[in-house]
Amino acid sequence: MAVLKVACMLVMCMVVVAPYAEAAISCGQVVTSLTPCISYLRSNGGPVPAPCCNGIKSLNSAARTTPDRQAACNCMKSASGSVPGVNIKLAGSLPGKCGVNIPYKISPNTDCTKIN
Repeated sequence: MAVLKVACMLVMCMVVVAPYAEAAISCGQVVTSLTPCISYLRSNGGPVPAPCCNGIKSLNSAARTTPDRQAACNCMKSASGSVPGVNIKLAGSLPGKCGVNIPYKISPNTDCTKIN
């Protein structure tokens, strides 16, 4: 469950603008892709592990539709609070450090319905 929260939070980093469609992203996909980021998010910073950035880029590519992005956000929300020691500031800076652009703030308080 701890891995789920971090992974779901990070998937918010993957959101890009795209047309509406059915959600195809699962929390399992998020967890698998972003598990390599957990140790970094519990640290004081430093270089982001390449497997972490690879997972972020992969999910960014996969989250093509509004339902995908909202599903990913809701996954993060449902798992919120289950991973102790995560540095939210590092999570917010992770997309940029991995070369991924997102148009909103990464936060556990993000309203998933506003993501499109």
